[in-house]
Amino acid sequence: MHLSNVFLLAINIIFSIVVVLTITWVSMFHPSRLQWSKNRLQQAEVKWKDEFVGPESIAFDLQGRGPYTGVSDGRVIRWDGPELGWTTFATTSNKRSEICDYSNPPVEKPQYEHICGRPLGLRFNKKTGELFIADGYFGLMKVAPDGGLAEPVVQEFDGVQFKFLNSLDFDEDGIIYFTDSSSKYYRRHFFVAFLEADNSGRFLKYDPSTRKTTVLIDGLQFPNGVRVSKDGTFVVFAETRGSRLLRYWLKGPKAGTSDTFVDNLPGISDNLDCNEKGEFWVPLHNLYTPLDIYVGVQPWFRHTLGRLPIAEKYLFKLVTMIPQAAVLRYSAEGKLLEVLEDKTGKSVKYLSDAQEHNGKLYLGSLHSPNLCVYTLPSSV
Repeated sequence: MHLSNVFLLAINIIFSIVVVLTITWVSMFHPSRLQWSKNRLQQAEVKWKDEFVGPESIAFDLQGRGPYTGVSDGRVIRWDGPELGWTTFATTSNKRSEICDYSNPPVEKPQYEHICGRPLGLRFNKKTGELFIADGYFGLMKVAPDGGLAEPVVQEFDGVQFKFLNSLDFDEDGIIYFTDSSSKYYRRHFFVAFLEADNSGRFLKYDPSTRKTTVLIDGLQFPNGVRVSKDGTFVVFAETRGSRLLRYWLKGPKAGTSDTFVDNLPGISDNLDCNEKGEFWVPLHNLYTPLDIYVGVQPWFRHTLGRLPIAEKYLFKLVTMIPQAAVLRYSAEGKLLEVLEDKTGKSVKYLSDAQEHNGKLYLGSLHSPNLCVYTLPSSV
């Protein structure tokens, strides 16, 4: 190796070490406490540990079976009770091979996601019973009520294939609203997209009757979870990098326009849920630390982090090394009603979903090897 190359490599290693040590030191400052915070998520039951990795989104079918969840090896799996355990319900890739069989032991292999698939958002069509899947690589897909290989519904827009579909929901007419987190980066590069404040994300709709896809809002910074309101008058989606929830009006005098539903979220938001009362559950991967805030206002530091020779999943965990997960509950008007936390990450961390079902809150995670289940007080 040429001497100059050795010198440059040494400089790069030294610089990387300095950055990592700086991150570690800065992250020792604990995220600020939230108003009305209740450290109740530590009471959540950690379930099915080490049976899978990355249960990103959670759903229940029309018969109440489940939970269903999409995991890191590209499958959608279903809990079929203690005797059968978890069974494979669906896959999104027709090119699966031995490289996709990494469920024993369960690990993350993002380098194979473009082959094996990565199911993210899940939602059942209440009229047909079909499961619709937002696969990060293969687009919007659906699978029959009895499962199997999913078939494509929408894979591109204007001739360009999607790179990072994330979440979806239906309105009462069967129109699908969904998010494309980035037109620039693939799902496996999610943290680089987040660091660089990439604004190529879009909020779209698909009308099955006309098979037409429409971009409703573009120029978004990492759009994510989607949920139609209980009364069907609007749909809320998370703009994760923008630290806010946006509302797109479907009916009434504001139909076709958008506004801010919740601003200045205190952490990294993901999927959304709307309960029987019309309230919204908003999970946060973790609360912002001083480092997160610094990264957000310093472009040079964001770019430097994105170029470190560190796998993105480890870089993500390094930057968010204090996994203070939280779930926020908002009214249909966007008023904060409750804050649930695990302030030390004892039970719950890296939250990606919070689905309410039969008095329990099922908590998904982008990286964790388990689901958590929190029993809600009867007053909620």
